[in-house]
Amino acid sequence: MKPEDATNEVYRFFTEVGIINQLISTQLEAFLPGRMTATQFGILGHLVRRPEGETPLQLSNAFQVPKTSMTHMLASLENHNLITLETNPKDKRSKIARSTPQGVEFLKACMERMSEALAPVLSELGPEPFNRSLPNLTLIRETLDKERN
Repeated sequence: MKPEDATNEVYRFFTEVGIINQLISTQLEAFLPGRMTATQFGILGHLVRRPEGETPLQLSNAFQVPKTSMTHMLASLENHNLITLETNPKDKRSKIARSTPQGVEFLKACMERMSEALAPVLSELGPEPFNRSLPNLTLIRETLDKERN
């Protein structure tokens, strides 16, 4: 394969991943209250998996968004009582974001609704395409993540 053909295949791959992300984000956002976004939902999921919490700066780095945008998204999640923002005991100038019990329940309920919505896709394709793709997607994500630092 010529180098330009390989580059074109990589570009096609990322185009497909982007389209898949847009489709699933749109479907997810239909289940979310008010004007909550898929990114805010992702932040909540991230915090549920990290009960020790994270600072807004850590979250903005993880989600590749400006700290001001992260602060706005965290305020919205806090207004919905899905997270708490508390003073960071290690650095009183910053905050620690943590999920609340309501946030955990909200995440679980949304995941159940998404599972129902994705049932036709899983029924049509079966689990194999996902199982086969996941290791390669993880490898690509880890490599890209190393490159950003």
